Amino acid sequence: MTSLLASLLAAALARAEPPTLPTVLVSSDDTRIDTSCIVQIAKDAIIRDTNGDGVIHIAADGITVEFEAGSILRGAAPDAPGNTLTGIGIRLHNHKDVVIKGANVTGFKIGIHATDCPGLWVDGADLSGNFRQRLKSTPEAEDGSDWMYPHHNDNGEWLDKYAAALSVRNASKVTIRNVRVRRGQNGIMLDRVTDSRIFDNDCSFLSGWGLAMWRSSRNLVCRNALDFCIRGYSHKVYNRGQDSAGLLMFEQCSQNLIAENSITHGGDGIFGFAGREAIGEAPPPAPDFRYTRNGCNDNLIVGNDLSYAAAHGLEMTFSHGNQIANNRFVGNAICGIWGGYSHGTLIAENEFKDNGDMAFGLERGGVNIEHGSHNLIVGNTFENNACGIHLWWDDDARLMTLPGVKSAVESNIIADNLFRKDKIALHLRHAPGGTVTGTVFAMNRIEEVGQEIVADPGIEVTREGDSPMYILPPFQLVGETRPVGARSGLAGRHTIFMTEWGPWDHETPLARPVTTSGTTHRYELLRMPPDARLRLDQVGGMSPQALNVSSGRSEIGGQLINIEARQPGVFGYTLIVESPRFKYEFSSSIIRAQWDVSLFEWTGSAQPPLPPADLDAWRALAKGPSAVRTSVDTLSFKFGSTGPRAVKSVSAFASSNIGGSFYGLVASTTLSMTPGKWRFIIQSDDGVRLLADGKPLIENWTHHGPTTDTAVLEVTEARPVPIVVEYFQITGHAVLDLRIEAVR
Repeated sequence: MTSLLASLLAAALARAEPPTLPTVLVSSDDTRIDTSCIVQIAKDAIIRDTNGDGVIHIAADGITVEFEAGSILRGAAPDAPGNTLTGIGIRLHNHKDVVIKGANVTGFKIGIHATDCPGLWVDGADLSGNFRQRLKSTPEAEDGSDWMYPHHNDNGEWLDKYAAALSVRNASKVTIRNVRVRRGQNGIMLDRVTDSRIFDNDCSFLSGWGLAMWRSSRNLVCRNALDFCIRGYSHKVYNRGQDSAGLLMFEQCSQNLIAENSITHGGDGIFGFAGREAIGEAPPPAPDFRYTRNGCNDNLIVGNDLSYAAAHGLEMTFSHGNQIANNRFVGNAICGIWGGYSHGTLIAENEFKDNGDMAFGLERGGVNIEHGSHNLIVGNTFENNACGIHLWWDDDARLMTLPGVKSAVESNIIADNLFRKDKIALHLRHAPGGTVTGTVFAMNRIEEVGQEIVADPGIEVTREGDSPMYILPPFQLVGETRPVGARSGLAGRHTIFMTEWGPWDHETPLARPVTTSGTTHRYELLRMPPDARLRLDQVGGMSPQALNVSSGRSEIGGQLINIEARQPGVFGYTLIVESPRFKYEFSSSIIRAQWDVSLFEWTGSAQPPLPPADLDAWRALAKGPSAVRTSVDTLSFKFGSTGPRAVKSVSAFASSNIGGSFYGLVASTTLSMTPGKWRFIIQSDDGVRLLADGKPLIENWTHHGPTTDTAVLEVTEARPVPIVVEYFQITGHAVLDLRIEAVR
């Protein structure tokens, strides 16, 4: 009997064991897989997608494609620059219920591209090291060309311009779990994906979007790490974000559950926009399209960490009925929540702390809502924010003509909140032609607040009322990870270190420039191994004593390398930091000179913005009695929107009476230059002209945003070269920065 039972048990176990899958060796492009299998790829093999349609083609319904441990589908050499990567690793089209397990795909523009694939499962993929743009912004100045533009995607613009590690389009009941993405621009991209589950993924330290959603609704997005998805940030210098975000939700993404995700250190944490179609900026999809309630609506955003963003912890605009509860908003540079034109939003039981230290004008602090109505802000804690809650109406004339835009600021209820140590608890303002009405501010606790309420004349606030009732809908989560708080050791925006390829991951060695303007250049070395070596190569013709190199410790324990010019002149160098596993190379030049600068006001046209019409008269102002004259050792001025008074390092500028509009600057010097080709690089906003030897070398005498212009000057023998820089500002943001580097 015992042997019979043992035999029966053995047979049952044998039947329960999954069948052994056949192995498919992938060694060439256009490998077709139409049955369940284990993918095997030779070590270090590079398989290029030569025709751009995918290396592996999954061509059957209901199959499982599993990568063998150690097999990597690699489309380019590991050291290939990220912006040169092309092709698709795995392609799936028009097949249902496919399972992809353990895929390791790198070196492509798109790692996995799946379309019309209901029931797709992607589990345990590592899709690191795929496409990413090379960024032009530096620690010292933003470059406007780095901005992403997510407002168009109906024709696949996101993939074409920005790529993705994993792209899924036109599918439902998809499951994406345990996907890891590093060293790329975008992680997971969902286009028209509904009723799906995205959980336990880690798409972090990317230069674009961790998870991007377009026209995607009724999805569960939970327990993902979408941290450090950012560009356009330099700590205490600028905080633009450039439309990067941990989670992007554009064009009518509704009824999604966004829960228990860590979405910190992004351009925005969550960036949501109703969509151009929803508000009427784009043509309607049908003649009977109704604009009454379109947008990214009725999403439940609960239990997430939305802290340390370059701009906003959560931006959700032109949308209705969203519920934002039990989230953490700490240390966001502009504000915790930006809800322009939002209606019927519930903001409840969230923590808002230390937001708004790098404000965008008056947009700052905990909650900022422009043109919002019927919003309920209840049971939150506001602590040490630049402003707790800011509601306002202004004259957005163009927006208010659109059929999907509702502009009233009315019937907003603020109740049962705690305000502690905020500069202002509630700020209300309006402009002529509009008004803020029906605001209730009741049953709130105020502790050590600078000002309780600041309101424009004519705005009335009701101070009595009961705390309103609200009920969050029931929900159920899946997933095993708990990413919220897992990276608490990286708290604060000072841990964001940008490189030309994106944010540093805090794990691999990093060498980065800190400042390459002025007479002392600084570089920071982080997590360097013992075998790392440092070398400084000077441009030929320079005295060996021209540059002095010293070192020290950085604020977070790294090594600072200081390179300083000992004598007047232009000194080119290359700093090399390398080990057997990596190499960093930085080429720059130090300009040590005395610039004679004249700063002056001029009168011109702002609408339209036009450059000075009479150049001789404009130049005469630089020599006039009202001009401010001074000497500086470098041309690097971040005027911002304040104007010359923002440049505290130049006392004559900081103490001047010149405002943020219609000023000009003329700077001149004579540079001692050695033989060779020298590239002049000038960033300007607005117009600039650079003359060398009395002749124009760079000329962009126009009204423009931050723009970088370059030109090369060839010096055949060591000699002094007279340089003149002319610059004008009309209105708005302003910057002027000159660098010179040797052409090698």
